[in-house]
Amino acid sequence: MSLEAFLPSNGIKYGVAYYPEYHVSDRLIQDLDLMIEAGINVIRVGESVWSTWEPRDGEFNLEWMDAVLDAAYERQIEVVFGTPTYAIPPWLQVAEPAIAGEVKTGQSIPWGGRQEMDFTHPTFRLHAERVIRKLMERFAKHPAVVGYQVDNEPGLHLFHNDRVFQGFLEYLKEKYGDVETINREWGLTYWSHLLNDWSELWRPDGNTFPQYDLAWRNYQAELTTEFIGWQAEIVREYKTDAQFVTTCIQYQQRPALNDMELSKNLEVTSGNPYYGMQDRLSIENREEALTDWTTSGVASLLRQADRLFSSKQHRFLVTETNAQAISGSSMNHPPYPGQLKQSAFALISRGAAMVEYWHWHTLPYGTETYWGGVLPHSLVPGRVYSEVSDIGNSLKKVGPVLDGFVPDSDIAIMWDNESKFAMEFMPPLAKDGQGDKRSYENIVDAFHAGITHSGQQARFMHAEQAASMGSESLAKAHPVLVVAGFYVARDEHLQLLNDYVKAGGHLVLGPRTAYADEEARARIEVSPSRLTDVSGVRYEEFSNISNPIKVDSSSGELELDASAAAESWIDGLILEGGVALATYDHPHFGKFPAVTTHDSGKGRVTTVGCVPSVSLASSVMRWASTSSEASKLTSDTPDQVLISSGTAKQNAKIWFVFNWGWESREVKLETGVRDLISDEEFSSGTKISLASWSTRMFTST
Repeated sequence: MSLEAFLPSNGIKYGVAYYPEYHVSDRLIQDLDLMIEAGINVIRVGESVWSTWEPRDGEFNLEWMDAVLDAAYERQIEVVFGTPTYAIPPWLQVAEPAIAGEVKTGQSIPWGGRQEMDFTHPTFRLHAERVIRKLMERFAKHPAVVGYQVDNEPGLHLFHNDRVFQGFLEYLKEKYGDVETINREWGLTYWSHLLNDWSELWRPDGNTFPQYDLAWRNYQAELTTEFIGWQAEIVREYKTDAQFVTTCIQYQQRPALNDMELSKNLEVTSGNPYYGMQDRLSIENREEALTDWTTSGVASLLRQADRLFSSKQHRFLVTETNAQAISGSSMNHPPYPGQLKQSAFALISRGAAMVEYWHWHTLPYGTETYWGGVLPHSLVPGRVYSEVSDIGNSLKKVGPVLDGFVPDSDIAIMWDNESKFAMEFMPPLAKDGQGDKRSYENIVDAFHAGITHSGQQARFMHAEQAASMGSESLAKAHPVLVVAGFYVARDEHLQLLNDYVKAGGHLVLGPRTAYADEEARARIEVSPSRLTDVSGVRYEEFSNISNPIKVDSSSGELELDASAAAESWIDGLILEGGVALATYDHPHFGKFPAVTTHDSGKGRVTTVGCVPSVSLASSVMRWASTSSEASKLTSDTPDQVLISSGTAKQNAKIWFVFNWGWESREVKLETGVRDLISDEEFSSGTKISLASWSTRMFTST
């Protein structure tokens, strides 16, 4: 069956995670009826309560879910059923202490949270398989169930258990063959680390070699991929052809995760994009995120959606996102009126086929007491419920129009998990006097934000996905390709980039690209390695910078405003045939060009020699890609306003117009459109009003 068949059809799915077992009284019918009134048509159940499913070893209590599924089916609410393997019951912890995961060698994760176990342990697998099979035997054929979420947000820990380390040794033996090879490939002459036998390999706790760490991280990600795939195969023994299998990915904070490889074992990609609300959703926001698993700013919200799309290069499901304030008791920032609708449609505009809130009702107990649901602690519907209902009613109207929707892409960005791993171990950027473990994301985000703020739309591609297309197809499908922070660059991928340019593509290079090889070894070559000829530049030195350095246009070809600047990092670019487009306003760095360009073959390479400010990045993106899909709706997008677009079935053009701020705005149309909510038609030249924090949707007439 095709992937599209697993995705929601006849409208966008809109829902909540629903845990009736968390209520202190029976509210099932009342809750589901309130959901129907709000336009909710899907719920996620069951994934967090193994101790409820199996209160004692081998004693199962399953009947309570029957009423939930039956009542949902009666109301035509679809159900995504979860396996409960990420939160194990106390009796299992007590009976089998050996299954505890270790975050350092000999240091077990304390019990009392979740995901504390080594999921590779055979005893854990035995119990996990038993509960999965019990649940599937009873509920797989229930007509309300449309799909399954196996586990939850996997990849939280890097396990240091003995059995995991022994597995790592076997992984290395298979990859390298013998210790002589690993001595050479990892450079173990350094600091007297040459191995005579595999038994001499040290534990990861004290490791200082980036080559070791990259292998360790790749191995841990493979463990996570195998674990989710193992569960998925068990579920497939029971599920129907019409049901899908997925897991929800937390892209922000999972060190043992390769999202592309993990998603290969699933019919649909799902994820949990959490984001800062209130002023953190204003278009000019530059604040840091409140937590390491949320984002701050509109561009970063869109980036989460674009990353979700990238895992399979296909539409995806949002299994969790904010309903109210999200996080701890001291982080209470519920949305401004209109922001929930904006965020839901922003995710849909970038490929979400389902938007589901975490969760239905705010809990009166536990760690997540102040993680707000659709209903507040009182369980009395309020403003958030009203706004959720408005979104639900809008989706009833526009959802069917969005069947087969594919988001537009003006500029592609290459993503590489191995470079992310390497920069977490040896960060190039600094923060508060320390290496910034988010260096990779910060470099890539700078360019993604530039695309967003230039009024264009991004499409992330994993390096392997780009390679599978071939250079000719890649250049045709993605005429502009940004490659920034691509530190762990394999020879074949660097050749792909050369061939892409020769085929007519416009390659935009950013810092830390092509500096290391597949083992995270600094290449003994002139930088940017194997790209100097096509880029027309090289560099010998690079520097961290503590404060932004102003960037000026060299010739006027690249239009810059006063806020254009280099941030965090500068490569000392030297022209070797390239032309300077911008320079630094600085007594030393001013001798290096900040942005260069060079024609090569049928294509071009533009090199940005710094981490660019949003202003600089957006100027480069506008210069590199002179037209956008959004400009077909309006040629003059006012500040605060962003436009997303895509194509649905029968080639219907869809535009989403967002005003991310307090001031009202107007957009002058360049084409005739129909408002998808009001059905009102507007001709070219009409000025459309946008209230503060508002969202409007149009289709071509």
